Amino acid sequence: MNRTDRLLAIVIELQARGKRRAEDLAAAFEVGKRTIYRDIQALCEAGVPIISTPGQGYALLEGYFLPPLRFTPDEALILLLGGDVMANSFDAEYRAAAQSATRKIAAALPEPLRDEVRSLQESIRYVGDSGRERSHEAALLRQLRRAILGRHGVRFRYHARHGQEEAGAHTTREADPYGLVFYLGAWHMTGFCHLRQDIRHFRVERMQQLAVLPRTFTRPPGFTFQQRNRAAERTLVVRTLFDPAIADWVLEELSFFAVGQERRDDGLLITLRVRHEREVLQWLLGWGSRVRVLEPESLRALLADEAAKIVRNHTGE
Repeated sequence: MNRTDRLLAIVIELQARGKRRAEDLAAAFEVGKRTIYRDIQALCEAGVPIISTPGQGYALLEGYFLPPLRFTPDEALILLLGGDVMANSFDAEYRAAAQSATRKIAAALPEPLRDEVRSLQESIRYVGDSGRERSHEAALLRQLRRAILGRHGVRFRYHARHGQEEAGAHTTREADPYGLVFYLGAWHMTGFCHLRQDIRHFRVERMQQLAVLPRTFTRPPGFTFQQRNRAAERTLVVRTLFDPAIADWVLEELSFFAVGQERRDDGLLITLRVRHEREVLQWLLGWGSRVRVLEPESLRALLADEAAKIVRNHTGE
């Protein structure tokens, strides 16, 4: 990064994150503290109102804003495509906000750049399956966003596809919602479940009777979705062998629970880690006779039982 770019980046960093110490800025831009001192002096001489507080660092004078930014075609394209993704992934309320934001970005571009970006945007499309908005799910997302912002607990009835309850059973849960994740075409709420006394992921469309509670909670300091390693809880190892003829197809549609893969002369070996067998049952059944479970024996028995039921359903026996 050259000095001109670094000076602009320092201002953006201060504007976005408030007070920053010289050592923080030096680490962020991979330069020495003396370089940061000189950069701050240069910015002050150029008229940027930077305040220095001993022991706390540098900050911009309240109310100072950068002039409008000029985007390169690639930068503008990424922002507009990102708006398209958000418009296709959120409920109607946030979809309208995403569409409004992309219109404002496009309108702010110079005419020649606008035409170039529009041409690129028309050549690249994000197509998701989340456009099928359900009014029930949209209402839940609005309530959950309100709970997350206000740090309020929630109570709801939940239907888990797999778990400790009987098939089809509902349980009442109380949870502290930490965030929302859109994964594989569905929204999931991540939060602390008081029933299980641990962090859990809840598929939003499986929630019913959601209520935002008056009580508040404190989110664990430093919690991030990236730091939450669910694999540590998946202690059951599953080893499966796929027919060599479908190896490439399997890799294209690899299970979320897969942790290893190995091409062998006799086929494709996929290793998975799950909490219980039923988490991969449907995925394995989808490959029919082209897959063989090597372990555990309990999953082999479960697959054999399901196969027998399929035979009875289609032969009337």
